[in-house]
Amino acid sequence: MIGDIFDTLDKAGFGSNVHEIAAEGECHVLRLDDESGEGFMTMYRVFEGVYLMFNDFHMHSCISEYQNTDTVLCIDHCREGRIEHENSLGERYYMEAGDLRIDRRIHHEGKVELPLSHYHGITIGFLQDLAQESLKREMPFLSADLETLRESFCPGNKEFLLRTNEPLNAVFSQLYHAPKNIRLNYFRVKIAEMLLLLSEIDTSAYSQQRRYFTVSQTAKVKEIHSLITGRLDKTFTVEKLSQISGMPSASLRKVFKAVYGAPIYRYMKAYKMKAAAEMLISERDLNIADIAQRIGYDNASKFSAAFRVVMGVTPQNYRSRQEEL
Repeated sequence: MIGDIFDTLDKAGFGSNVHEIAAEGECHVLRLDDESGEGFMTMYRVFEGVYLMFNDFHMHSCISEYQNTDTVLCIDHCREGRIEHENSLGERYYMEAGDLRIDRRIHHEGKVELPLSHYHGITIGFLQDLAQESLKREMPFLSADLETLRESFCPGNKEFLLRTNEPLNAVFSQLYHAPKNIRLNYFRVKIAEMLLLLSEIDTSAYSQQRRYFTVSQTAKVKEIHSLITGRLDKTFTVEKLSQISGMPSASLRKVFKAVYGAPIYRYMKAYKMKAAAEMLISERDLNIADIAQRIGYDNASKFSAAFRVVMGVTPQNYRSRQEEL
């Protein structure tokens, strides 16, 4: 029965915007609804008190109504996309592909933003007392202790952020491709492997690895993002954006990359080319030069060269290929 997990979590609740839409055996599928999009959480009961959840979100933001049960220890891995969270000091931090976070879900309620409008990853959760007992019972050889891990990674209920640990990334990569016929047993083995790897990590070596940013900094960067994505026909220099935002150019560069995952110029080049790709399909009456001007290129040849770098083909070939589909 998956009841031990859902009974415990439901006492506080995922929230009114999360609903179960399917269930079969040890698997439950939850849907999170938001006006900006939707998210799906596919949850498996792996052991009593231990669950593994695949997270697939396509939205700009959502409200998390999750209430901590005081017994949860969670490990999150980001496979693709980007997600913003806030720590106990009100600072923002960002998870990107390859990142891992360990926390107790103390600061999990409130607005969650997805700067790239999508996020895909895995959450492994432990209802601590139940999980510790079942792990000892089912895997007596396992030396990793959940209480020790919690104290090591989450002292004072802080979150722990780890960027690109190759052995752990390899375990999560395998979890994404678990063979269907042996899925639950495969999850069990891989979770045991993951706990053993975590028990060998010296957390002090990673204490300065992840940067945090103030609400004021991230708010200014998001305003800049709205400005430059709302005026594709214009090209803004970093110096001009620095003046508009009131942020030093070095800080603006640093915070923008943290929020959106790429330097300003590279991000906007990719953003413009993807917008141009949509125009090539949806507005077939526009020629290449017209589209180039709409995204701030006076020279159609330069636009075509930039488009090819980002999209892998010329605008003409892209349009032709889409017409053939």
